[in-house]
Amino acid sequence: MAKAATSLVAVGDRNLQISNAGKILWPRDGYTKGDLIAYYRAVAPYALPHLTGRPLTLERYPNGIDGEGWWEKHVPRGLPDWVRTVKVEGSERHGAIEFIVCDDEATLAYVANLAAIVLHVWYSRTPTLDVPDFILIDLDPWEGCTLATLARVALAVRDELTAIGVQPLVKTTGGSGLHVVVPLEACYDWETAKGFSELIARRIHTVLPDHTTLERMTAKRKAGTVYLDYVQVGKGKTYVAPFSVRPRDKAPVSMPIAWSEVEAMRRKRTRETMTEMTRWTIANVPALLARHGDPWAEVWTPHRLETAITNARSLWA
Repeated sequence: MAKAATSLVAVGDRNLQISNAGKILWPRDGYTKGDLIAYYRAVAPYALPHLTGRPLTLERYPNGIDGEGWWEKHVPRGLPDWVRTVKVEGSERHGAIEFIVCDDEATLAYVANLAAIVLHVWYSRTPTLDVPDFILIDLDPWEGCTLATLARVALAVRDELTAIGVQPLVKTTGGSGLHVVVPLEACYDWETAKGFSELIARRIHTVLPDHTTLERMTAKRKAGTVYLDYVQVGKGKTYVAPFSVRPRDKAPVSMPIAWSEVEAMRRKRTRETMTEMTRWTIANVPALLARHGDPWAEVWTPHRLETAITNARSLWA
C-alpha cells in the first residue's frame, strides 16, 4: 500500500505535517483536502473569534463526503502538545471528555488536516462552561417549505425580538435553514438561556401558526412549515460554527449574513431553500470576507435579558 504524501507547512510559529492534501473530498466539485485546509487558513481571522475558548467537536470525512463520516469529541491520537484542550467531567456512565479548543490558525489547520469538514462548538467558553454567551433558534425548513416562507419566519423572529429590545443576528446553517442568534452577557445559567429560547419560539408559533411548527416528531410535522428548534440550547449542546464548511455538494459554508439578505430571500420564488444557501461556498467566502469582513463583527452586542423578558410579558401577553 502506497504511503500517503506528506509535506511540512509552517503556520505561524508551528510546523504542521500535512498529509494527502490531494485527496478529493467533494467528488462532484473536485475540492480536495488541501482546498479545505487552504479555506480554513484563509478565513481564520474571521472564524477564530467564534471558536476561541469553546470545546470543539469535529465532523470528519477522511474518505470524502460520500464516504463514512463521524463525530469526534475526544481528542484524537497523536495530538500535538501545543494544541489546547479542556477536560469536561461527565456522568458515571460516560466519564470525562477531553475536547480540542481551537484558539489559533495552526489548530484550525491541524483539524482541517484530519478532514474535519464541520466544526461544532459549544454555546459557552472556558473557563465558564456553565455560562452560555449566546442562544439561538434553529429555523429548520420541513419538506415543501419555500425560501420565501423560511425568510418570512426569520424576519418575524427578528421583528418580535426587536420589539422587546433585542437585536438578533442571522446566519445560514450551510444546509437548508437559518440560525437566528442572540448574543448574551455571560451571566445566565443554562435554564434561563433555554427558557428564553423557548419563549421566542412559542411567540413566533403564535404569530405564524400556519408557517411554523414546534413538533419534534418529524412524522407529525406539517409540510411547508419551519420547525422552530429551541431545544438545542444547553450544556454540551453544539451548533455549527460560523464559517464552518458542510459535507454537501458545492462545499457550502455556514455564513453570517446581514438581515437585508433575508429580506431579499423573502422576495424570491426559489422553491428549494438549499439552492439559496449554496451561494456561500469555500470558493467565494474568503474573497467576500476580504472585501467586506464578518457581517457580525460590528453588531455582535451581548444582551441582558431582564428588560427583554419584562417587555415580552407586556407585549406578548
